[in-house]
Amino acid sequence: MKLKLVNGGAQGSEIEVSDATFGREFNEALVHQIVTAYAAAGRAGTKAQLTKAEVRGGGRKPWRQKGTGGARAGSIRSPLWVGGGRAFAAKPRSYEQKVNRKMYRGAIRSMLSELARQERLTVTPAVELEAPKTRLLVGKLKELGLDNVLIVVEAFDEKLFLAARNLPGVDVLAAASLDPLSLARHDKVLATVGALKLLEERLA
Repeated sequence: MKLKLVNGGAQGSEIEVSDATFGREFNEALVHQIVTAYAAAGRAGTKAQLTKAEVRGGGRKPWRQKGTGGARAGSIRSPLWVGGGRAFAAKPRSYEQKVNRKMYRGAIRSMLSELARQERLTVTPAVELEAPKTRLLVGKLKELGLDNVLIVVEAFDEKLFLAARNLPGVDVLAAASLDPLSLARHDKVLATVGALKLLEERLA
């Protein structure tokens, strides 16, 4: 299939891309599963609370069992007491969900194909800045009519990264670091020709 090539806000020629990567049907169930799994893998899962057995103190019975007129108590570290342990204490855990490579690549292909189908994928020869200035990037994106956009480049570009980091809704990723959550988070994607070729090789 062919995608339109945009250069400086003007419609240029077309670029030939692989149908296997950019011409797939949209698999909503697969994309949802992969995006959910990717987000879950980013959770720390490091919270930890103490149970009645782990909290400090409470080694002796606070008062005798009978004769005080009060409720019986076995420990000052009971979950019912202030400063006591938690009845169902949270423990460190992993939220990771198993996703095989074939499913992951299939979801990325499906998302890229849907972006191309909806004309939300803009292709440009290169995204280059003379200096790491936010105003330069804002001007370039304005020419292309883009605001909430994910910029995918061939390799990490420090100037571009520094210019974009203070712009809300704008992120920069190298093609090798492209992930499903970033694709789902942005309205549009601006990709360089070199980045598309790398994605085709990676997702083949």
